[in-house]
Amino acid sequence: MSSKKIISLSNVTKIYKLYDEPIDRLKEALHPFRKKYHREFYAVNNVSFHVNKNEIVGLIGKNGSGKSTILKMITGILNPSDGAIQVEGKVSALLELGAGFNPDYTGMENIYLHGAIMGFTKEEIDLKVSEILSFADIGEFINQPVKMYSSGMFVRLAFAVAINVNPDILIIDEALSVGDVKFQQKCFRKIEEFKRDKTILVVSHDMGVITKYCDRAIWINEGTLLHDGSPVEISKKYQAFMIDSTLTKYDTTSEPSVNSAHADNTIDPIDSNLDVLGDQKVEILGIAMFDQENGKTLIVYPGQIVKIVLKVKSHTHIQAPIVGFTIKDRLGTILAQCNSFVQDKMLLDLAENQVSMFTFTFHIPQLNQGRYSISPAIASGTQDEHVQHCWVHDALVFQVLNKQKYHLEGILVLDEVDINQIS
Repeated sequence: MSSKKIISLSNVTKIYKLYDEPIDRLKEALHPFRKKYHREFYAVNNVSFHVNKNEIVGLIGKNGSGKSTILKMITGILNPSDGAIQVEGKVSALLELGAGFNPDYTGMENIYLHGAIMGFTKEEIDLKVSEILSFADIGEFINQPVKMYSSGMFVRLAFAVAINVNPDILIIDEALSVGDVKFQQKCFRKIEEFKRDKTILVVSHDMGVITKYCDRAIWINEGTLLHDGSPVEISKKYQAFMIDSTLTKYDTTSEPSVNSAHADNTIDPIDSNLDVLGDQKVEILGIAMFDQENGKTLIVYPGQIVKIVLKVKSHTHIQAPIVGFTIKDRLGTILAQCNSFVQDKMLLDLAENQVSMFTFTFHIPQLNQGRYSISPAIASGTQDEHVQHCWVHDALVFQVLNKQKYHLEGILVLDEVDINQIS
C-alpha cells in the first residue's frame, strides 16, 4: 500500500439552512436588518481524514450520520461550507441508485453518456462496451430505458460502467446491498482485483464487508468523525454502540412482573434509525418476542421457549420467499442463524401489497447473562442463490438472565455440570 495521499479532507464542514416555512427564505432575503429565519444543521462538522493510494477505506455510521454527504463533497456534487478537500485522480462513483443516469435513456445510451462525462471519446467508449456488457450481463435489457430496470439490473449496469471507465478512485455508497448474492460476490472479486493500483472508498452497513475487504474503517456519527482505525475493532465498537442505543428504548434492567409482561401484545414497529439492507421489495414493518404464555417480553432465560413474530409487507409479487433471523452479541459476533429454507419450510408466494406475519418458535440457547440482538431478514430464491429484499440490523434487543449464583466469562453457559473428585 502506498503512503501517497489520494483523498484528503481537512476540517470539512457542511451546513444546511433549515426553514420552518418556505416563505421564510424570502423574508430572510428581503429583511432590511438581515434577520435570520433559519436554523443551521451541521450535516458534517469539522471532519478530517485522508485515504492513501491502493487503500480500501470503509465509512460506517447510522443513517443520517453524514456519510453520503461526505462522499458527495468528495465527488464534487456538493461544496463544503468550510474546510478543504483535495482529490488526486479521476473519480467514478456509485452513489444513490439512479445517480448519474438518465432514466429515459436506454442502458446503452447511458453507457455513452457516462463515458462522455468522464472525458472519453466515442471511439474510446466503443472499445469498452463489450466488457461492460459482459460484466453487467443484463441481456436485451441494455436497449431498454433504465427506468424500466429493477434495482438489481440497474446496479449491475452502474457497477459495470463505474469500473470500466478506468478511474483512479472508486466510490461506492451502499449500492451493492441490492442485487443477487452471486453478482455481489462477482463485484467484490472485481474490487479485490481493482484495488491493486486503485483507491476505493465504500459506505456499507454490512460489517462483514467492512472487516473482510477494507484496510481501514472510519466511523461517522452525527456529522463528526468518531473513530478511525482497524476495521475489526471499529466494527465491534459500532455494533456495540448500535445495540446499546436500541436498548435505551426499553427498560431491561429488571425482570418485569407477570402482568406487565402480558399487557401489550402488539408488534413493535421497526425503528427508522436502524441500518437496513436489501432492495426493499419487501419491508419489515415490525418485530416482537413473546413467551410461552403469549406475553411480550425482552427478558429471557437460557432454555426458555420464545416466539419471534415478524410483520412484513411485500411491495411486489415475491416467489419462494425465505424468512430468517440472526442472533448476535453486543460486539456483533454471530451466535446463531435460522431461516425457512434451511428448516425445509416452503412458504407461500407473497402478493403485491400483502401484509404477512411469520413466527419462529425456539429455545433460547445456553447464553451467558448479557444483552443480545436479533436481525430479521427476508429474501427469495434458495440458500445459495437468493436476492436479499430486507435485512434489519439489530431490530430487537433482548436481555438474557441466568439463575447461577456467580457469573463467569464467555458466551455460553455450561448448565448442571457433573464434577467429581476421583483421586
